[in-house]
Amino acid sequence: MKVLIINGSPRVDGNTTIAVNEMVKVFEEEGVEAEVVQIGSRDIRGCIACNSCGSTGKCVFNDAVNELAPKFEEADGLVVASPVYYASANATLIACLDRLFYSTHFDKTMKVGASVVVARRGGCSATFDELNKYFTISNMPIASSQYWNSAHGREKGQAAKDLEGLQTMRVLARNMSFLMKSIALGKKEYGMPKTEEHVWTHFINAE
Repeated sequence: MKVLIINGSPRVDGNTTIAVNEMVKVFEEEGVEAEVVQIGSRDIRGCIACNSCGSTGKCVFNDAVNELAPKFEEADGLVVASPVYYASANATLIACLDRLFYSTHFDKTMKVGASVVVARRGGCSATFDELNKYFTISNMPIASSQYWNSAHGREKGQAAKDLEGLQTMRVLARNMSFLMKSIALGKKEYGMPKTEEHVWTHFINAE
């Protein structure tokens, strides 16, 4: 089992890292290989809707997105973690995820997704919902915990004092490990869910 963890914080060893590391410890206990890639301070531009990836299978901008793509394809699960800015995820992370999910053509069905958000006070729920939408449009089951996947802290290191938040991260990692292992067994026993040809409906139809 492999999990790719994308840390969207620009701060090295900040509060988002504390939350992520709590998950990594549990993944190791569960025999799940976890790779953390921090992209918050990387130069990652947004999608320009050129659709070059439609023919090449990769983004036209050869940056961290194309580096992450094969790691994502190989992984059984994806964790996306972000600090909260104005009740939203870090813009660099959003640019990365927009392009990563759109430009990659491999089947993401039944890869397990989880989002983690860290804030001083408010905006966690909105950011949590925002990040989960990448999973729910991609046939990816979402791992849950005993509370919404959030931790709190403002100054560097303060998230280590959020004992409930840290416990939420540990429970999340255990639940995610169980889901990934269960899905792997289910694939062997039952195979993948039946697929249908995608129906593309547009709201404006010219006749």
